[in-house]
Amino acid sequence: MAQLKVRKSGKALSRFAVAAIATALVAAGAGAASAGGSAPAHPLPNMPVLTVPHARSLAVAADPDPAANPVFPLLGIDNAGDAWAYGPNGSGGLTARTQEGSLPNVRDDAFVDNNADGYLDGEWTWNNDGTLHYLVDYNTPDQLIGGGWNIYDKQLSPGNLGGAQGYDIVARDSAGVLWLYLGYSDGTVTSRIQVGGGWQVYTQLAGKGDLDGDGKADIVARDTAGVLWFYKGTGDYHAPFAPRTKIGAGWNMFNSLVSTGDVDLDGRTDLLARDTNGGLWLYKGTGNAAAPYEPRVQIGTNYNIYRLMTS
Repeated sequence: MAQLKVRKSGKALSRFAVAAIATALVAAGAGAASAGGSAPAHPLPNMPVLTVPHARSLAVAADPDPAANPVFPLLGIDNAGDAWAYGPNGSGGLTARTQEGSLPNVRDDAFVDNNADGYLDGEWTWNNDGTLHYLVDYNTPDQLIGGGWNIYDKQLSPGNLGGAQGYDIVARDSAGVLWLYLGYSDGTVTSRIQVGGGWQVYTQLAGKGDLDGDGKADIVARDTAGVLWFYKGTGDYHAPFAPRTKIGAGWNMFNSLVSTGDVDLDGRTDLLARDTNGGLWLYKGTGNAAAPYEPRVQIGTNYNIYRLMTS
């Protein structure tokens, strides 16, 4: 990912560079147009990225389904509105952060992989004024998708939920109703489709990729009692999730859950969790719906400096 150093009105331009040379991490950066389409005010900052499109590690030479287990950066926005990005470091943790501009007006953000190669090629941003924008690459001005998104208190893009190639959006309104927006490759979305009610019982929703090995995007949800639930993706936009199954209790020790896809580059989708002291923990995916995560491993500290963590 690469983003303009100075962003206006909470907007940004993004690019996730990928080059097929060895299983290593490099820093990639380039010049860019501004959100308004003018010449760049600053060069793009460097962003550590995985350099082999479908390589995950020395042990896994090629991911058989990169679209189902994508590799995205973690984006953190601090209280000053500065945005910071972390990539996978190739050994199960994250790289040192790189500054990705100023996003004081962004209340949520989601990376997408609309060409199904397992890597970032677009970005939705939800601003405080209720507008949704879509960003494609460093040469293209951002696109206003629409307004009125302030009716939702949570939105995320876990992947392709409706059977087409593009990423989709799920959004929860203040009454606890969950809605699905099917996404197109240009960032536009269909009219919303009601998924179901009662989702106000959840304090965290997360997902980016496939957790049970069937190639379909899934999500997890934590309820007010601290129980984490697994919602298996069906691939049918009329009913995108199967009935929930329990993963485990005790998850109220975390104040943020976010998936960036495959963190440890083993070809399985993982979960990141931040505890109340700012510790960052990795739950490695197993590919097994009955027990989707291995025991947690701490991979960082001081992540409580961020008001928002997303991917």
